[in-house]
Amino acid sequence: MAVRATVSRFPIDAGAHESSGIPWGVSVTPFATKDENGHSSGGLSSQAIARYSHPQSCPEMMSSFVDLELPVEESDVAMQPCPVYVAAIDLSSSEEFLELTKSALLASLEALAPGSLFEGTLPIELEDVMPLSQFLAPVETCKDRIGSALETLRPTTSWERTTAAGQGLEGVLMGGRGFGVAMEAILNYLGSEYGSTFALGRVFAFLSGPPDYGAGQLDTRRYGEQYASKREDADRALLPEQTPFYRDLAAVAVQAGVCVDIFAVTNEYTDLASLKFLSVESGGSLYLYSNADDSTLPQDMYRMLSRPYAFGCVLRLRTSSEFKTGHSYGHFFPDPQYENVQHIICCDSYATYAYDFEFEDTKGFARHGSEPPIIQIAFQYTVVLPPEELSDSGLVSSSRGKHSLKRRLRIRTLQCGVAQNINELYDSVDPEVVLSLLVHKVILASLEQGVREGRMLLHDWLVILTAQYNEAYKLVQLKNGSSVIGQVDVAFSQCPELQSLPRLVFALLRNPLLRFHEEGVHPDFRIYLQCLFSALEPSSLHRAVYPVLTSYSTPDKQAYPRHSLSRAALITSGSPIFFLDAFTTLIVFYSSTADPTLPFPPPHDCLLRTVINKLKQERCVTPKLIFIRGGKDDATAFENYLIEEQDVDGSGLTSVMGFVSFLEDVTQGALEYMKSGI
Repeated sequence: MAVRATVSRFPIDAGAHESSGIPWGVSVTPFATKDENGHSSGGLSSQAIARYSHPQSCPEMMSSFVDLELPVEESDVAMQPCPVYVAAIDLSSSEEFLELTKSALLASLEALAPGSLFEGTLPIELEDVMPLSQFLAPVETCKDRIGSALETLRPTTSWERTTAAGQGLEGVLMGGRGFGVAMEAILNYLGSEYGSTFALGRVFAFLSGPPDYGAGQLDTRRYGEQYASKREDADRALLPEQTPFYRDLAAVAVQAGVCVDIFAVTNEYTDLASLKFLSVESGGSLYLYSNADDSTLPQDMYRMLSRPYAFGCVLRLRTSSEFKTGHSYGHFFPDPQYENVQHIICCDSYATYAYDFEFEDTKGFARHGSEPPIIQIAFQYTVVLPPEELSDSGLVSSSRGKHSLKRRLRIRTLQCGVAQNINELYDSVDPEVVLSLLVHKVILASLEQGVREGRMLLHDWLVILTAQYNEAYKLVQLKNGSSVIGQVDVAFSQCPELQSLPRLVFALLRNPLLRFHEEGVHPDFRIYLQCLFSALEPSSLHRAVYPVLTSYSTPDKQAYPRHSLSRAALITSGSPIFFLDAFTTLIVFYSSTADPTLPFPPPHDCLLRTVINKLKQERCVTPKLIFIRGGKDDATAFENYLIEEQDVDGSGLTSVMGFVSFLEDVTQGALEYMKSGI
């Protein structure tokens, strides 16, 4: 379990928090195998409990968090410890979409552990056709037959029409995309067997366009020219859901113990703003691919199913009495009865959640640390353990194929420091976690009030932080409310921990997450980014917002570990090779002045390739790898990331403003804020 706070020393009271301008909260990655410092869990066995009287030998004294084995409940004894996987495939699609989906499912069969039950077809009225146990097939013995079944899939446009045009067998409409009907049927079907036939259900839903038939159909006409004529704000109008159907269906999925992952392969408007709730609130993921040609769907499927995951999770964060949690953020389903309790159907080692804090009253914390702030996080979860090969016993054959369920409770308790003054608080800032909280807040503001409001919130936050920092360090003084003594320090030169924040805010304003509809940002892509960014741990989010640009003198020798995202940085470095890591995209760029004898693309056994392969293995999604030769290939994909020279206006209006001009704008805003005396 990894826990990172925006400040390692908490504000001493509400006044100190407000005057600092820094968000106060934590990010939590509950199923991470290591903590934020790279330390693994300490197991709490019965022998360890017996040694509790010796603190030096207790696991919690040697590790930051512990896992406790919980006794199996009576209701779990009869449960078959088999994960169940069902693929729901959109046949109102193209041949290319189906071929990609088949490749993805074949890849998933290789990733699934023995004992998993799988099915790739979706009859209607499933419970009337056959029992669930007959509907499902064991992966280890039926892999070939499942693959053969996938090969029989054909798009509805290729089916023979034996009746009137547009009608199929028994008058069923052909070509319609009844996604909501199908999801409702399969969730009800699986829910009837939850706790007996299976312990965890995952549904993979493959979509090639918007649902347009039956329950849950979506009106895609709201995306188009109608807003121009009605003078409506498309950035605000296209973000809310148009029907509660899929949010309600997510509640059914949670009750059924089923996690839904949605894979949309389409460039047409599909209204992911409505569909996302089915995946997000059931603990699943939402993937969007603009086309089938260069999609990483098969790799993403294999990656997703190869990594460890927990299910049936309950997450709770508690604090000492002086403060409490405010908002909680992430892909979970809030408990309808208990406050600050979240349910997560499926949680992997990357899934991250965030909380912000507020004081219970005006008293705050004790000034001399007699009662330091305490945070305790409890994460209860279940894992399916594969059969153990006990070579030293005669039970190997009898136990083969049998999985076991283990219920565990992971506990993390943190004692936090208290900043005695503003300098201590600023010196304890973690800018990556600050960025994480900011992203959650601007996403929430965008959903409730529109993208323009989200941009203004972010811009104003940096202006106020700049003003409060300058006042705290007494860098600027005002006389008679107007004349200024000193110069506004917008670079935060007195505090290294704050220096990256202006660039991060600038980059976030340039990100499609917060760019306008009229700038060409597709609303579904914005929703996809909201879902992706709100689940990333802080370091990954940092790369997604402000990519890491590294230079190499040769494919085997790094030149500089980090450059700013500007053409000037490229020119002044003099390096021939640049590597850009934007989290979902990796770009190797050879300068037009690079020595033509340098091998292109980089050899597979070089240092740069080793770095690339390591990054790809560590990602929760499969990054797209691009090689570009400057002066010969189209370099647009690379140049688009050089944002510090591109136009942006923090107030939300496009203008000829790069990063330097942006800082000047923030400086002016900070002065006005200080003069106002607010």
